[in-house]
Amino acid sequence: MSYTVAQITAVANELWPLEGAEGWDAPGLLAGDPSEPVTSIHLAVDATVEVADEAVAAGAGLLLVHHPLLLRGVTTVAEDRYKGAVLGRLIRGGCALLAAHTNADVVETGTSATLAEALGIRDARPLVPQTDPARGIGRVGTLPTPTTLGRLARALAELLPPTAGGVRVSGEYEQPVRTVAVCGGAGDSLLGERGVREADVYITSDLRHHPASEFRENARVAGGAALIDISHWASEWLWLDVAAAELRARLDGVTVTVSDLRTDPWDFVVVH
Repeated sequence: MSYTVAQITAVANELWPLEGAEGWDAPGLLAGDPSEPVTSIHLAVDATVEVADEAVAAGAGLLLVHHPLLLRGVTTVAEDRYKGAVLGRLIRGGCALLAAHTNADVVETGTSATLAEALGIRDARPLVPQTDPARGIGRVGTLPTPTTLGRLARALAELLPPTAGGVRVSGEYEQPVRTVAVCGGAGDSLLGERGVREADVYITSDLRHHPASEFRENARVAGGAALIDISHWASEWLWLDVAAAELRARLDGVTVTVSDLRTDPWDFVVVH
């Protein structure tokens, strides 16, 4: 059975309602003819040139990504530029492009909820709830069994796909951990949230020097969470399998595949 691009977009909007997206975000259908039939969907975190080629080679009629390719304004889609090259490959390959970003972050089975569940966190609730208290940015809850910061970091390294940056930790290895806050993707904007400050550890990505340093210095003075910084791509890649399962359940007969391509931008580190 096949569905049109428009029908699949409608299903995606039911799974990840657009009204849940942040005001600055740009999810939804980014390219493609809404009337075109689709029998195969490919999922990835980022719409890179390599991912576009993979989707077309797989015969996908739609590429669903987490990060919107056109989040910021562009003045050209010439194919000697990254975004133009991606769009050109997809359009010639008959593959539409759809994004589910912050609207997929906030739902009960979204990026942060998936990461929390993978870690075994119980009674997870949003760090920043929306009108529906079950939905919102980030998650915080408790581990079924207390552990240490070091052991939790090692568990994360085993759970996530490998990246050059690995898992970075701010805190003592033997520091006890029970309450865990998480935010898939860039999360330093949530460092001031009560759920983060009162947790034993906050796991997120893209922590910058000054916000992280100030947070940890305040924690040393007045008590507070340790920090674990993981790859942005890896933190959200886990969600793709969940999203794929939800699409399969709603789109009978449509093939749904998940990309294993690493779109983390870092290739190697040098340690001395």
